[in-house]
Amino acid sequence: MKKIPVAKLRAGSAVRMPSVQERKAKSKTLRVKAPTEVPYRSAAERRADGKMLRDAVPRAQHSGWNPPKERRDPVELVLAQNEGRLLNLVPIRHGRMMQSPFAFYRGTAAVMAADLAHTPSSGLRVQACGDAHLSNFGGFATPERNLVFDINDLDETLPAPWEWDIKRLAASVVLAGRHIQLKQSESAAAARAAVRAYREHMAEYAFMKVLEIWYDRIDLQRLLDHVDDKKARARMQQRIEQARGRNAVEHDFPKLAEHLGSTPCIKDNPPLIYHSAEKMHHADSEELKAAWMLYRESLPEHTRVLFDRFHLCDMALKVVGVGSVGTVCLIALYMAADNDPLFLQIKEANASVLEPYAGKSLHSNHGQRVVVGQRLMQTASDIFLGWSQGPRGRHFYIRQLRDMKLSAIVESFDDEILRTYAEACGWALARAHARSGDAAMISGYMGSGGMFDEAIVDFAVDYADQAERDHKAFVKAVREGRVKAVVES
Repeated sequence: MKKIPVAKLRAGSAVRMPSVQERKAKSKTLRVKAPTEVPYRSAAERRADGKMLRDAVPRAQHSGWNPPKERRDPVELVLAQNEGRLLNLVPIRHGRMMQSPFAFYRGTAAVMAADLAHTPSSGLRVQACGDAHLSNFGGFATPERNLVFDINDLDETLPAPWEWDIKRLAASVVLAGRHIQLKQSESAAAARAAVRAYREHMAEYAFMKVLEIWYDRIDLQRLLDHVDDKKARARMQQRIEQARGRNAVEHDFPKLAEHLGSTPCIKDNPPLIYHSAEKMHHADSEELKAAWMLYRESLPEHTRVLFDRFHLCDMALKVVGVGSVGTVCLIALYMAADNDPLFLQIKEANASVLEPYAGKSLHSNHGQRVVVGQRLMQTASDIFLGWSQGPRGRHFYIRQLRDMKLSAIVESFDDEILRTYAEACGWALARAHARSGDAAMISGYMGSGGMFDEAIVDFAVDYADQAERDHKAFVKAVREGRVKAVVES
């Protein structure tokens, strides 16, 4: 509507207001008007935009690590993470973290998150893993029963700067190399291979169609085809065949369950698997039934039909990993019939360690946060992946306990295998980031040369030194009695 001068309005000039029909006609005309701007930019244009980000944050700024003066005591951060954990399991967690700087690093995602908040960032964000160390990658089965290589632990996932994940991965590779007593040059070379694989595959994703990125997956056979080292390829092939031959009936059920009467139950293997009197007291409670119903509702409708074929027989507490020890983790045995088991893992989900620095999750239930993050980052997630809320308000996510899972045994690596595995991790991380982030802009920022690679490797070596210093301080705290630890035999 034409603007009427204030002077005219004050003079009492007659002003005809548009009728309702006229206003509707004008509104309709505005709605169908052709857009004046193209709603997207080409990959080349976005890559150029990414390159321009170097003006504000040069790639060389990512090089090296100098702890800030106000850096918080890493031991205090570790102890702060124990809040809400099962107190009887916390010393086991500390004992596992004592074993080596590499083991300590695996349990200190919160320490590194606080440190990464002080490092440069290009400003581009992705759905980040939050704990992208070497041991959180591996093989598992898709719903179509194909074996793929991907990130397999996303407890800390949250939208965050993409650089944080690649820095955590690179530093873990250096620490893994030191753990198996490689030369410093060999450890650095493996970290460089991981970063280079990330950069080169991100460059490929930059010019792929969006749906091509979404459908892309790293089949283990496809991964084997990229392995030049014959020894590494033979070892990988052997482990793949072992995983394919493993199933719940023939492998997991005899190992984890036994018959004590007519109904099968989970075997006790304390302190790693055991029945808690408190937990079992609530096994038939209305709260627990409500929690299982909430989980069921989180599943797609067709999966609910499948889930309803199974009946709960038993539940037990299970100790897993390093960083997760002490959080509530259970396994549930479901049966559809004799020799027809389903093992589900129920894992507690707390706020991501990235949250104080990257912002709060959009999801009030942290189990849902993990599930959504997995579906965003993984090629294919477990069909039983869902979330719930249990007694005392704890948040959980649920999935199958094992599904042809293949994990890295770092102690069996040599320099060739470490480098090959690091490359696979870099590739998987690039694919995961490209699903939620702008691959063209990230690729444009990194460039086609090795400058970004070298900067991250310099950071990784320095941060590995920091992790070793933190580990030494942690061991000292245990010896002084400040931290209680139990070393498993």
